[in-house]
Amino acid sequence: MIVIVDAMGGDNAPDAVIKGAVKAVKEVDSHIMLVGNEEIINSKIKEFYGKNKIEEISPKLSIYNATGIITMEDKPTDAIKHKKDSSMVVGFNLLKEGKGDVFISAGNSGALLTGATLLIGRIRGIDRPAMAPMLPAYKKRLMLIDAGANTNCKPLNLVQFAQMATIYLKNTYKIENPAIGLLNIGTEATKGNDLIKESYQILIKESEKLGINFVGNVEGRDAFSGKIDAIVCDGFTGNVFLKTVEGLGKFVKTTLSESLKKSVLSTIATIPAMPGIKRFAKTMDYKEYGGALFLGVKKPVIKAHGSSDERLFYYTIKQAENFAKNKAVDMMIEQFSNVKTFKNDYSTEA
Repeated sequence: MIVIVDAMGGDNAPDAVIKGAVKAVKEVDSHIMLVGNEEIINSKIKEFYGKNKIEEISPKLSIYNATGIITMEDKPTDAIKHKKDSSMVVGFNLLKEGKGDVFISAGNSGALLTGATLLIGRIRGIDRPAMAPMLPAYKKRLMLIDAGANTNCKPLNLVQFAQMATIYLKNTYKIENPAIGLLNIGTEATKGNDLIKESYQILIKESEKLGINFVGNVEGRDAFSGKIDAIVCDGFTGNVFLKTVEGLGKFVKTTLSESLKKSVLSTIATIPAMPGIKRFAKTMDYKEYGGALFLGVKKPVIKAHGSSDERLFYYTIKQAENFAKNKAVDMMIEQFSNVKTFKNDYSTEA
């Protein structure tokens, strides 16, 4: 299995990408292919590890040369169409041609979504692909879908997000009957905007036929209760929700750390509780959950956080291998080949 990584994408590229890959290669079965400027990457290998070539670190590491870069300022469609030698476009083409099994990039989100849709292609039967990061929850993980790919959605899209979440969680996390909730301002069927209310009614009516364990509307405060496996929403709401959660996690971690170090007594009192505090910090750290899966395209694609550091790339590479190994994309292709009637019946605009 080959994990393709955009070595030039993200705020901390290529340093963080290289270091994350070198760390991850010791723990994964896959070959890791870094796509980017070979001269620059090898100069970093010399600087960080004293080796002339990346293969000297591990035979499971390699470089595929691509001299161009898609920047965060580039317009997504123009960049994908015209920057043919960029690390992102080259990575997508390698994936499309079967020269790798999964593609990771922390680069321009719009370009990644555009490239995945135009170069890899949507799964037949899926109206819109979606971004689906994993978040910490009480004694489990929580999938959020969509987290930013589609700011304007139809009820059809939310129903399909629920289907994709179900398939992925069953195949990758072996959750027999994942609980899927619809993010809303209240649990009642009458609450929410037209999109949510119509989506709720469709899910109530069709969930059994579609193999979805729909548990109803879920308020944001209950999302992390451990009773829900996936939260479904439009990409605008999901992106706000995601960044709020990340910000809150950082706030809790920083505030707790400062409080424990405020005085000598509080510092001393912390020592016996340190194992529990470390477990709590580990649970709250979103980096350990990897990147956001891009579900709904024909090959596995993962969007790493733009500010990903070495540690986050390490976890994302491990996540990517797991994503590809469990064949969730193949399962989606198989299941969505039979949703034509459903799509025709519920394709009205929200």
